[in-house]
Amino acid sequence: MLSLKNISLTQFKNYTHTAYAFQQRIVGITGRNGSGKTNLLDAIYYLCFTKSYFSSNEGQNTQYHTNGFRLEGVLERNSQLHRIICTVKDGKKEISLDDESYDRFSRHIGQFPAVMIAPDDAEIILGGSEERRKWLDALLSQLYPSYLEHLITYNKVLQQRNSLLKTIATQGRSQDALLDIFDEQLAQHGAPVFEMRQAFLPAFIRQVQQLYDYLAGRHEVVNIQYQCHLLEQPLDKLLAANRHKDMLLQRTSSGIHRDDLVFLLDDHAMKASASQGQRKSFLFALKLAQYEVIKLHKQFPPLLLLDDVFEKLDQERVTRLIQLVSSPEYGQVFITDTHARRLLDAFEGKEEFQLINNE
Repeated sequence: MLSLKNISLTQFKNYTHTAYAFQQRIVGITGRNGSGKTNLLDAIYYLCFTKSYFSSNEGQNTQYHTNGFRLEGVLERNSQLHRIICTVKDGKKEISLDDESYDRFSRHIGQFPAVMIAPDDAEIILGGSEERRKWLDALLSQLYPSYLEHLITYNKVLQQRNSLLKTIATQGRSQDALLDIFDEQLAQHGAPVFEMRQAFLPAFIRQVQQLYDYLAGRHEVVNIQYQCHLLEQPLDKLLAANRHKDMLLQRTSSGIHRDDLVFLLDDHAMKASASQGQRKSFLFALKLAQYEVIKLHKQFPPLLLLDDVFEKLDQERVTRLIQLVSSPEYGQVFITDTHARRLLDAFEGKEEFQLINNE
């Protein structure tokens, strides 16, 4: 079991200094728009991922007219208490677990898993390929530390190769020997990422289908199609074949950084053909399947963070969602809404429910 016992926020977004204690498995957070409900969920997410769900710019996570922020939380994992402290000051970030500072933040990922469902998640379906890769990477990084290490190294080498391609274009000098080294490194670290993505999806989509049918209240065939250059040939051969093209473009045109996922509904691209209700059902099924996979892999349920779901789903889907997350198989759930009465009605009779008024 994983649960957050308490959290304190100092100069984080709209919080000057506030602390919360969580006594129950299901925590409702209510308050008007702008009161900081979403920011509280983001602070919880930050403790688990060492970064914000919504912003990669730490300046946007820092309260106005201050030079940093501090988050501290106590989490219980398998009956053991752990303290996480995240501080950002004057642009410098530090993360510690039980008073031991991390030399690499990536070592924290997956230790305290969490799944966030937020309104902006629609971009996973409607946005560009980067949004879908980011979602898949966040999921697989929590499951497999080696995946995250390969991905980090791949992206560093990719930056170096792209920088070299720009230098070659500017200076007009051949750098084949250095390009050979970068190509070898990209192939070395790209192949495991490709293999893990490819191996993961077939079983995962079956879980998404089950949850989609449940949330939608009817059966429609959903699927995820994996698009990757490495399905055609190994990365070292692709890089060699496209080297001249890459020199002209001044960037690396093939590799796992160009992967995409096509979400299908009855064999049609969901992005173009699905209704808003169908997309919402699929998105929630996608995230809840992510939750189930992490729970199975870790042997305990991750934290589930639900932001503003009452405003985004119709009553039927909300009812099914609440029934699902209220079941004993789920772990600690945090859910926000602007209406306290709606939260109280949704979880009426549930002894494990706690309401926090964030006015």
